[in-house]
Amino acid sequence: MIRRLIARFWPGRSSGDPVVVRADEHPVRRDQVSYGARTVTRRLQDAGFKAFVVGGAVRDLLLGLEPKDFDIATNATPEQVKPLFRRAYVIGRRFRLVHVHVGNEVIEVSTFRAPQKADEATDEHGRLLTDNVYGTQAEDAARRDFTINALYFDPATEEVWDYVGGVADVRARRLRLIGPPTTRFREDPVRMLRAVRLAAKVGVTIDKRTAAPIPKLAPLMANVPPARLFDEMQKLLLSGHATETLKSLRAHGLSHGLLPLLDMILEQPMGQKFIDVALAHTDRRVREEMGVSPAFLFATLLWHEVLANWNAAKAKGGKPLPALFDAMDRVLEQQAERIAIPRRFEATIKEIWSLQPRFEQRAGVRPNRLLEHPRFRAAYDFLAIRGESGEVPGSLVDWWTRFQDVSPDERAAMLKPDEAPKKRRRSRGRGRRAAEAGDAPPPDADAPTGR
Repeated sequence: MIRRLIARFWPGRSSGDPVVVRADEHPVRRDQVSYGARTVTRRLQDAGFKAFVVGGAVRDLLLGLEPKDFDIATNATPEQVKPLFRRAYVIGRRFRLVHVHVGNEVIEVSTFRAPQKADEATDEHGRLLTDNVYGTQAEDAARRDFTINALYFDPATEEVWDYVGGVADVRARRLRLIGPPTTRFREDPVRMLRAVRLAAKVGVTIDKRTAAPIPKLAPLMANVPPARLFDEMQKLLLSGHATETLKSLRAHGLSHGLLPLLDMILEQPMGQKFIDVALAHTDRRVREEMGVSPAFLFATLLWHEVLANWNAAKAKGGKPLPALFDAMDRVLEQQAERIAIPRRFEATIKEIWSLQPRFEQRAGVRPNRLLEHPRFRAAYDFLAIRGESGEVPGSLVDWWTRFQDVSPDERAAMLKPDEAPKKRRRSRGRGRRAAEAGDAPPPDADAPTGR
């Protein structure tokens, strides 16, 4: 009884003994665990080690959700785990793990860890620099991030081991940090993003005590490497709940440090509507298990700032296409200061943006050439979002929707009259005849030909 009260009111603190929730007190069964995870836990236990399914998989099963993958926690070190399996590989430096391959599954096996104590384990902001101190199962539970992620399921007995009150929080659909929130967020500022993402993903509410320090500590995101921020933003925006997550990011004061241009974009009525439509499309595709490109998503998030820069340059007399490319470069450079978008994604983003003016060209050979472009489909989907948000006429989207699906003869009939001025080509012979007639000086025989 005392242990239950401690776990409930002081998450992260325990006497070292778990509250063991028996099989008849919860809904999770061993056959809900993947074959690979059952195989790994059984072999570790047969070798005399403790082994549990841990973390998000246990949380999701208790909430009635289908886990994406299964992780294992054990008291065996990586060097002890590896020889037990034919295909096992030790990975990582800051956090050493073993990846065990069972058929087509990859099961991640981690060793119970203790919290860091040495001052040299953190930087001047309190961020952890290393995390390879092995410890007991109770210490491992206490150093995890949220109580609902610190639950251990034993497939052999179907028991859930709870050291920090996680089962009660699952039942209350509450997200709480383990330990003092300020300290834990300083150890790893990315936990603030995870709190927002996890709450939206599994439908829980962030505990008031956990949420309270986030706005004040949001500037710590500046200490996180840009490449890691990009990975976290991918998870956040491709979770299938990007709309709710983005609202929560803004509500907790986290959006400005991640997407510096986003607040400016959302202040524009058209920008707000465009992003709402884009995120709704992304969430639908994720839930329907359709492909989603991070490049496409970032292209939508940043487009209206590109558009604002582009329109400003044209208003000052800039030529449309050079002005568009200058605007694209400027916006991506600004964004790169916080989130490192990989170059392969930058190239796709630029192609999607640069193809948008070509949709206005519906005469001559240009529409057929655009259809053949490798990025046509992504650019067309982008155009459709622009149409749905009211940025471009719906008739333009309808025209391209039909144009790509009809026969070649019907396409020819759909083309608009080509009113573009024809460029006159000057033949080589004409210049030579003019020179011979004395209208122009003959070419210098001693001049280099460039060949």
